Amino acid sequence: MQQKRIILGIDPGLANTGWGVIERVGSKLSCVAYGCASTPSERDLAWRLGKIYQQITAVVQRFSPEAVGVETVWFGQNVSAAFATGQARGAALAACAQAGLSVGEFSPRQIKLAVVGTGSADKPQVQYMMKQLLGLDETPRPDHAADALAAAVCYVLHEGSRCAGGAQ
Repeated sequence: MQQKRIILGIDPGLANTGWGVIERVGSKLSCVAYGCASTPSERDLAWRLGKIYQQITAVVQRFSPEAVGVETVWFGQNVSAAFATGQARGAALAACAQAGLSVGEFSPRQIKLAVVGTGSADKPQVQYMMKQLLGLDETPRPDHAADALAAAVCYVLHEGSRCAGGAQ
């Protein structure tokens, strides 16, 4: 009998934190569920981070994953956006740590390389590949949820190891 594993993926963001849950049985991957924890910009930061923590906690409690693949923060040109993303990432990671999940951290480039075959893939390519790899009837939307599914797939492909050298 092949072991079943449930893996959570998270694409952090203050406005939208994508999450995706996949199941692996042997070499077969399938989608369990996906969605997005969204917070309105008019609310204060503490409320928004608390909402992300609560929603990710609810996902963990509902689906009982054993591990999580999380996208790292890319700093690019907009440092203030990167700080906000980092805070959202912290709230999501705190929810995962509370549940004792094993964590794999991957750069956006590593995730795209794992699921599309090129680290410079665009969002529609990632969405398309998630539909194909997970046998979905429809393209996963929003793109934050597709990115989260991709982070979970990356975790499985790397067996949860923390990858080094993930240049942006």
